[in-house]
Amino acid sequence: MDEQILKIGLPAGSLADPKRGGSLISLLEIAGFKTHGYESGGPSRFSTINYLFGWDGRPQEFGSQLGINELDVAIAGDDWIYERKLELQLEYNKNIKLEKILSLRRGFVEIVGIVNNDNEHKTILDILRMLCKERQLISVVSEMPYIALNWIYENLKKIGEYDKFKNFSVQKYKTPGKIKQGVIVYETWGKTEAKVKNMGADIGVEITQTGSAIRNYGLKVIDTVMKSETGIWINPQIRSDNKKYDLLKMFVLNMYGVVNAENKVMILFNVSNENVHQIEKYLRDNNLFADEPTVNVGKTFTEFSIQVDITDPDIPLAKIRYELAKRKAVNINTIPVDSSIQNLEILGI
Repeated sequence: MDEQILKIGLPAGSLADPKRGGSLISLLEIAGFKTHGYESGGPSRFSTINYLFGWDGRPQEFGSQLGINELDVAIAGDDWIYERKLELQLEYNKNIKLEKILSLRRGFVEIVGIVNNDNEHKTILDILRMLCKERQLISVVSEMPYIALNWIYENLKKIGEYDKFKNFSVQKYKTPGKIKQGVIVYETWGKTEAKVKNMGADIGVEITQTGSAIRNYGLKVIDTVMKSETGIWINPQIRSDNKKYDLLKMFVLNMYGVVNAENKVMILFNVSNENVHQIEKYLRDNNLFADEPTVNVGKTFTEFSIQVDITDPDIPLAKIRYELAKRKAVNINTIPVDSSIQNLEILGI
């Protein structure tokens, strides 16, 4: 493959579904990276830019692919990237450095520790203290076994029991145990709640958005292991390749522009020059411009344009338009903003 093509991991599954996943396909298209085939399961390609290559894959695998430079960029959740980093560290004693360079402000989930409601203990530390007294093996079940294992390890260290339980085994659910003492983590393909409910493991680690399934199973959350969202990830080594790094900045800048523009509109309006002062005062008092308002001064009228966040509860869009009209603004037009980029330095990469 051409070395100067930017290889981008495009996540299959819910993120590729046009009805789910935070409208990722639409996000890419508005950013200028229209895809073909992605919406139907691939193979995916960028139909307007031939120096970007779409690599269809599961976000569960992207961390490993970034680590070996099979991918230059990947769109994935923090949780799956962290899971692969921990797997390489704990199983293979290999540390990889991956970097999140942009949040896409979607795909929000929490990874939580869960036990049965009838468990009298309220914290993971109390539960582990009890298990360490009664068991030689602590059993955990999770779709993210290495995040679960690392979480257990961190808490075992807090109660001084890590050395006794530092051996571990990650294996498929209810396969014969490989260790006699330590932490055994059963990797599952879903329905973690059912396994905890039916006493298939001492503790579960589950991915959740609302917690409704956990409650429906009569379980309780004992700890939040981590919070995750979808973002753009890279292997920092890409910075050593000037051409690819330039392509990366082009890709990320345009993705940033779309994310930054979400929930923003542009208001354009005219004001007679004799009323400009009171309009400028209103805009200034309500922080409706950055350094200075954008204006186009004419002989008798001045045209203003301001950008507004329509989700701001302190100053609603409808109120702004009304207040402008009260101050003699005319021809007040509201235009959606598809992309909003301050400058190249905003990326910080």
